[in-house]
Amino acid sequence: MQEVVNMGFISIIPAIIAIVLSFVTRNTIVSLMSACIVGTLLAGQGIMGFPTLLKTSLGTTSFAWIMLLNTFIGILVAYFQKTGAIQGFTQYMKNKKLSRAKVQLTSWVLGMFVYFSDSFSPLFVGATMRSVSDEAKVSREKLSYIADSTSAPVSVLMPITGWAAFLSGLAIGVGSIVTQEDAMMLFVKAIPMNFYPIISIIFVGLIGSGIIKDFGPMKKAEDRAMNEGKVLRDGAVPLIGKELTDMEAYPGLKQRIFLNFLLPVIMIIVIALATFFTLKSAKTMEAFLFVIIFMSISMVAQGIPFKEVMNTATDGVKGAIPAIMLLALAYSVNQLSKDMGTANYIVDIAKGFLTPQLLPAVIFLIAAIMAFSTGSSWGTFAICMPIALPLAFSFSGGAVTTLVAAAFAAVAGGGVFGDHCSPLSDTTVLASTGAAADHIDHVRTQLPYAIICAMISLVGYLMLGFMAI
Repeated sequence: MQEVVNMGFISIIPAIIAIVLSFVTRNTIVSLMSACIVGTLLAGQGIMGFPTLLKTSLGTTSFAWIMLLNTFIGILVAYFQKTGAIQGFTQYMKNKKLSRAKVQLTSWVLGMFVYFSDSFSPLFVGATMRSVSDEAKVSREKLSYIADSTSAPVSVLMPITGWAAFLSGLAIGVGSIVTQEDAMMLFVKAIPMNFYPIISIIFVGLIGSGIIKDFGPMKKAEDRAMNEGKVLRDGAVPLIGKELTDMEAYPGLKQRIFLNFLLPVIMIIVIALATFFTLKSAKTMEAFLFVIIFMSISMVAQGIPFKEVMNTATDGVKGAIPAIMLLALAYSVNQLSKDMGTANYIVDIAKGFLTPQLLPAVIFLIAAIMAFSTGSSWGTFAICMPIALPLAFSFSGGAVTTLVAAAFAAVAGGGVFGDHCSPLSDTTVLASTGAAADHIDHVRTQLPYAIICAMISLVGYLMLGFMAI
């Protein structure tokens, strides 16, 4: 598809269609497909525009990576269930007789523990805690919210993640940021000013503990789960195949929680962190592949027939298909937004408001709107950072001042807002998948909480902007 720098208001129509239809119809697949078809027609691509868009957006390394990661995680979850590891862990947690609040706080801590990957974290937390939270009558909407709130918001605050490498890399060569070390120092300096992820993480802890009471759509979901025992609303469509939710353990197999659950998770974390420090890139997908091979051999050695192991792997792939389909269309909408210049249009509208005092707040708002509309946090970073940092340096005289760090943090936090709660975001999709929640129910119940955190962050950036000058 021919790239268009800026198609004006037309460029935001596909994103509007996708988001509005998702809430109205509660069918994200149809909504995203409609957005793609209308968008390609508006872009003048004709009747063949949609299939061309699919080929362009899905034939990329980034989509192949997220598709393979999601597939491998589906296989791993199937292995966990076939070996009885998930069931054993669930029984162990049940024996602890945790209250609803402790179940939610355990999920919160567990999500922060696997901070190195915003893709693995929500899937891991959801799959691991789903049975426990169901037993405690915690709604799937609440579980997916907790899983989502401890993925991207945590990853963006840690200086040893791919997020840190990407964000700091965008700062090199701007103002007085010359080397990777200079850029990483700016990242670290900006961490306390990265209000949105910090507030989001704290907020979910307060909600989970009961210090802040549930409200809005989430309260209705929680009341339904507690009073009616329905962790899903009537008519909800969990974003995961029944192959995973209904899988039983292999008959007669001894439950080995360490060998079949804890050890594989530890191996994934060790490989991801080791490759990050040695290769400067966390090889998460490769770690999953290695662990799948290890578990396949281990399961056969434990007495599960090879054919049964392969059937389990196939069921894991089948269970991941609903999320992969949604991710494919979300990536297509993201590519369409890029081709039509959606982000450039949003930036152009807001340029007139970028005064020194308002810079951090306006940058945060632009990044948040852009990320929510496109579902792409990293795409938002790539567009906003080259605009925000030069402006901040021009106001600071070239020095790395509080204003520069605040602008850097505002881009990061605004991007995370969209990644955290947009129905088009892969992280939001993966949170729905892990918790086996209805995707739009997850978005609808989470959004009020995310907006409150964003509003508090916006006030913080307003204050910071006036204090920094």
